[in-house]
Amino acid sequence: MLLVTVVAILVGSTLQRLSGTGVGLVVAPVLALLMGPALGVFVTNATTVVSGFLIMLAVLREVDWKRYLVFLPMAVLGGIPAGLMVRELSAAWLNIVIGTVVLVALALTFGLPKLPQVTSPFLTALTGAVGGFLNTSAGVAAPAMVIYSKISGWDQRSFAATMQPTFMTMGLISVVVKLAVGATTFAQLPPWWLFPIIVATVFLGIRAGGWLSTRTSTETARKVAITLAGLGGLVAVVRGLTML
Repeated sequence: MLLVTVVAILVGSTLQRLSGTGVGLVVAPVLALLMGPALGVFVTNATTVVSGFLIMLAVLREVDWKRYLVFLPMAVLGGIPAGLMVRELSAAWLNIVIGTVVLVALALTFGLPKLPQVTSPFLTALTGAVGGFLNTSAGVAAPAMVIYSKISGWDQRSFAATMQPTFMTMGLISVVVKLAVGATTFAQLPPWWLFPIIVATVFLGIRAGGWLSTRTSTETARKVAITLAGLGGLVAVVRGLTML
């Protein structure tokens, strides 16, 4: 279990460094299968805090702080009901929710035709709330943010940079909300030594992503992320259905 966890986090962090997203999509369904859906998403949230912070340090100049400050309070509003939902749902239904969110989000993100561009503070706020809800419930906020970037015509460099503090904050909000509402308790947390391993693995993934950035395209990284996330989401749904 530890080996698969490390590999999933390493791949997710590498893809995050290459394309701006990847940790939640790849890691959430894998850890949900390994650790159970509630704890798996919790550890995914903790991983996004680390990856978002470390990558943010390298892209601070590109961050759109104005949009980030709109996302921040709305992510809290979206995260609270999601935490309550996680607390109440059974493991089977959580697996189904996580897998379905991943699969539907991938279909919406990469299957949509060219969308008309709309710039609106309401749209930005709504995206923050939806992202916060999805991140807390399934560990996957990226698709909502990608759809928003397409609709708003957001520059890719600024988008990828701004996602790092956004994912870091959403991950932190998710962790705090779940502990506060009792969706996850301290007694359920994995052993303490797993978290230094997560930090080290994320760091290695970011370094690997930096090395690969000059040798592969962003599109290739996205295709790998889509494939891995799709497989993980499908397995999570099947497992949840069999548990029912």
